[in-house]
Amino acid sequence: MLFGVLPSTSPLLKQFTAAAVFFYPLAGRRVASTGAPVIAGQDKATILFPDTNEVFYNPIQEFNRDISIAAIRTWDEVFQEERSARLAEKKARREANAAKRAQEGLEPLPEKEYPEGTDPSALRGITILEALSASGLRSIRDSQHAVASIKRNAEFNEISPDLLEPHKGDAIDVLYQHRDPMKRYDVIDLDPYGTASPFIDGAVQAVSDGGLLCVTSTDLGVLAGTNYTETCFAKYGGHPVKAEFCHEVALRLVLQTLSTSAARYKRHVVPLVSLSIDYYLRGFVRVYTSAAEVKMIARCQSTYTQSLGKMSEGPKGNKKFGVNTGPPVDGRCEHCGSKFHVAGPMWGTVLHSVSFIERMLNHVKDASALYKTQPRILGMLTLCKEEIEAPFYYTANGLSGIVHCTSIPLLKVISALLHQGYKVSGSHAAQGSIKTNAPPSVIWDVMRSWVKLNPVKNVKPDSPAGKILAVEPKTVANFEMHPNAQSESRKNHLVRYQINPTKNWGPQAKAGGGNKRKADEDITKTIEGEKSAKLERASAESPNIKDKVLVNNAHLMVPVKESIDNTVCVQQ
Repeated sequence: MLFGVLPSTSPLLKQFTAAAVFFYPLAGRRVASTGAPVIAGQDKATILFPDTNEVFYNPIQEFNRDISIAAIRTWDEVFQEERSARLAEKKARREANAAKRAQEGLEPLPEKEYPEGTDPSALRGITILEALSASGLRSIRDSQHAVASIKRNAEFNEISPDLLEPHKGDAIDVLYQHRDPMKRYDVIDLDPYGTASPFIDGAVQAVSDGGLLCVTSTDLGVLAGTNYTETCFAKYGGHPVKAEFCHEVALRLVLQTLSTSAARYKRHVVPLVSLSIDYYLRGFVRVYTSAAEVKMIARCQSTYTQSLGKMSEGPKGNKKFGVNTGPPVDGRCEHCGSKFHVAGPMWGTVLHSVSFIERMLNHVKDASALYKTQPRILGMLTLCKEEIEAPFYYTANGLSGIVHCTSIPLLKVISALLHQGYKVSGSHAAQGSIKTNAPPSVIWDVMRSWVKLNPVKNVKPDSPAGKILAVEPKTVANFEMHPNAQSESRKNHLVRYQINPTKNWGPQAKAGGGNKRKADEDITKTIEGEKSAKLERASAESPNIKDKVLVNNAHLMVPVKESIDNTVCVQQ
């Protein structure tokens, strides 16, 4: 079931085979809504949900919806600026060419004609395909009831059928039907219940050049564990690793899948924000068409980084690509003597675009009324901005556990590394994490120095801890507080790591079961009464509210469980 958004004038609107189409006004132009619960505007909408689990709805996903809207809005600003710059460049070239022809006594070339009333330089709407949606908020995983639910919510919120057109169909079919560059979507959102891998091949072809691809994967048991390595390889083309940084490995495996899928069609991806959130992954990447850039993206990561390919540049600037040599390590670890395990191949470069995150932060700061989860968005994005460009991370507790010593304070590890001139940051993926460009030998010298100040007892000589501690540190660590040890997010007391908000918290059950017919009847009984009450309240605030509903209705509601008979009416 798909949720798609197209400009109202688009000829593709009637061709849509499996979508709910919804529009809303923004900054004087028609822009597509993603169906997420919080959209910019004046009025607020209400989404009706039955209490029979017919609807797949997880209130914890409010943060996901908020940060997705923030990312799409920030990307839209960048996208429109780039488009305006291209138009200005074309105009300058035309004017220069016209001046040159005039000097040569030639007639100016005819300009391209546009339909009457059309301004090519005006901001245009964007097209958004949410590939798995139904209620208009997030997905109902029962296609038989999906379209009815979208129509019901549209009617309740007085959305004209001309503005919202729901359909049901196969998401993969729709993606492949829109591979043509003239039919592609500006934004594609993949938010399945489980893995996104079946949809990725079609999505990287159906998104426009420079468009935004949003991907969610909730199968962390496959991506971040080692019990289903064959499943991970089948779905993502790489192996996970059993380590503290397993969630970053999971992110890189998904990015590598996006990258290799796009490369088949001479396209490449540029990560904007890559997040490990709670029990799922959420990534935002831009997709471009460039055969040259495709050659630059094949790398593999393990505990020690190993590039799959190598590049050399000739005297004339021509690039030559080849297979790399390796591995860069022996069969056993030089520090603990253990065997190495190989993970990947996976994405080996940056996870985020700092410039995009900075714009996204500015947008969220200026729109506090739009995002109920604003504190957490600001905290997580700031952490992402602070992350250095180094693969994976350690944790202070994990390092202490390996050598069986008293837990070393996080700031002491950071200070010791900063005093030696290395870069250090945290990771948004784990509390107490340490990302650094320091080699493992330096890390273990820091821990050896800590153990000398805090001796350990009864360490077996043949154990990893015994082998690590048997070596004297080449450099004695300085544990005095470094002036840069505390990051901006820590100094400003941002919400960096969210605690579990509810008991037995985690993924919700799939939709299905319950008396769906009874749920439909209960909702139908509720609609008229609630609609009347809503309009009465609105009319008291503005006598002309009925004339404004379709113009300003740009807000969908954040659901909170507020029981009305057998229906859950959600509102923010």
